[in-house]
Amino acid sequence: MATRQGMERRTFLKAATAAVASAALPSFAVGRPGKSANGKVNIAFIGSGGWIAQQPYGQGCSEENLVAFCDVDRNLCAENMKAWRTNQPFFDDFRVMLDKMHKEIDAVVVSTPDHTHFAATLMAMERGIHVYTQKPLAHDLWQCRTLARARDRYQVVTQMGNQGHAGDGIRQSVEAVRAGVIGEVAQVFCRNGGPEMGGTHFANPATMPPPASPVPAGLSWDLWLGPTRQRDFYVDYLPKKWRAFYDFGLGMLGDFGCHTLDTPVWALDLDPPTVVECLRREKSLDGVIPTASHLRFHFPAKGARGPVKLDWLDGPQDWSKVGRIDAFGAESADHLGRACWMVGTKGLLGCGTHAGVPIILPDDVREGWQKNPPPKTIPRVEGGSFREWLRAIKDGGPEPGSNFGVSANLTEIILLGVLAQRFGTRIEWDAKAGRITNHPELNAFVKEPAREGWRLGETLGTQPDRSPARQGTLR
Repeated sequence: MATRQGMERRTFLKAATAAVASAALPSFAVGRPGKSANGKVNIAFIGSGGWIAQQPYGQGCSEENLVAFCDVDRNLCAENMKAWRTNQPFFDDFRVMLDKMHKEIDAVVVSTPDHTHFAATLMAMERGIHVYTQKPLAHDLWQCRTLARARDRYQVVTQMGNQGHAGDGIRQSVEAVRAGVIGEVAQVFCRNGGPEMGGTHFANPATMPPPASPVPAGLSWDLWLGPTRQRDFYVDYLPKKWRAFYDFGLGMLGDFGCHTLDTPVWALDLDPPTVVECLRREKSLDGVIPTASHLRFHFPAKGARGPVKLDWLDGPQDWSKVGRIDAFGAESADHLGRACWMVGTKGLLGCGTHAGVPIILPDDVREGWQKNPPPKTIPRVEGGSFREWLRAIKDGGPEPGSNFGVSANLTEIILLGVLAQRFGTRIEWDAKAGRITNHPELNAFVKEPAREGWRLGETLGTQPDRSPARQGTLR
C-alpha cells in the first residue's frame, strides 16, 4: 500500500482554471486536498505502444505532466516514445514502476492486452492512483466485481475506455428510449463483423497450440504473458492478434461489445442476464474465437420494464433469419448497417458501433421526436472521455459516466456472452451468488487462475455481489 505522504499528494487536484462542476451530477468528492505545483495531473502510461495508446495522448493527457512510461515491447512503442518521452523513466514491468514511483504518479492510463488489465488497474488503485482502463474492463467475472469493490474502497477516479459513453449521441438515445419515444422495448439486436473484417486484429492459426517463433528483440515475453500460463511465443500474437485467443482476448464481443451494447444496457437499465444462449457458433480450434456466432441474452424484468431479449451476432449473418427489424421500415441497406437496433412497440431506434447519433423509425415517429425531443435529463460531457476523467481528478467531480461501477456491470454482461460463445452452450447465471448453475465446471472460468506474482485482489473479500451496483453514478 502507498505511504500516507503519497496518498495525500494525490488528492483531487484543483485545476488552475477549473470549470465549475454541474450541480445536476453527483460530485465525486474524496477528502484529499492538494494539487500539483502547476495544477496538472502527473500521468503514467501502462502500455505505451500502438494506436490505442495514442488516444489518451491526443485527447487531453498530453496537456498534463507525463511522468513515466511502461511497455513490454520497446520496438512497438518506439515511435510514440520519440514524440512523448524526454527524460521520463521507462519501465518494462508496471509492478516495478508502481512500486518505485507511486508517490509521483496521480493517474495511470492502462492500454495493455485484456488479460493484464486487472493486475495493472488494481495495483494502481491500491496505491491511491486514479485509473483509466481501456475496454473491456477485465478478463473474467471475478475481476470485474473486484474492480467495482476497489472503486468503492479506494475512492479513486475510474473510467473505462468505451469512449462513446461520453458522447451526445448515446444520451439522445437513452433519453428517447426512457421517454417512451419508441414505446416498450422487449427486443434488441446488436451485430458486428467477425475476424474477417479485422485482419489486423484477428488471425486464427492453423493449429493449436500455434507454431513457436523466436522471441523478437525488445520484447519481454514473460512479462507480456503476465498472469497467464507460460507458453512459446507465436509471431501472430503481437501486436494486435492476441484478441483471437481466449487466454488473452475476448474476441469480437469483448472488443466491440463494450461499445455496441453500451446504449441498450444504459437505456434499458440492464443488469447481468439470467441466461445467455449460444444459438450458432462456427467451429474453431480449442481456445480460438469462431468466425461467426449468434448469442441471445435474457434479461429479467426490472421495475416498470418487462423482460428483454438481446441478440448478438458477429461474423457473416443473414439478418432475414434473425428477427423482424424491418417491421418499421428498416429494410434498406443503410438502416440494416446499423450495429444496434432497439425494437419498441411504436418504432425502432438504431445506433452505430460506438453509439453515435441515433436513427428512429418509422418516419412519423422520427419526425415527432425531432420536433419535440425529450428533455436533456443527462448532463453532456465536453471534450470526450479522457477529459471527463481528468476533470473529475482535478475538480473533485462529477464522477465519470463509465466509472467502474457502471463499466463492471457492462463488462460482466459481455463476459457471460463470451463464455456461452466459447463453449457453444447455454449459461444460466446466478448473479447474487456469482455462479454458473447449469454447468458447474465452467465456474473455473469465473475466476481464472493466475501465476505466482500476479495473484491480486484477495483482500477485497470473496463475496461475489458488487457493493452497491452503480451507486452514485450517472443514471
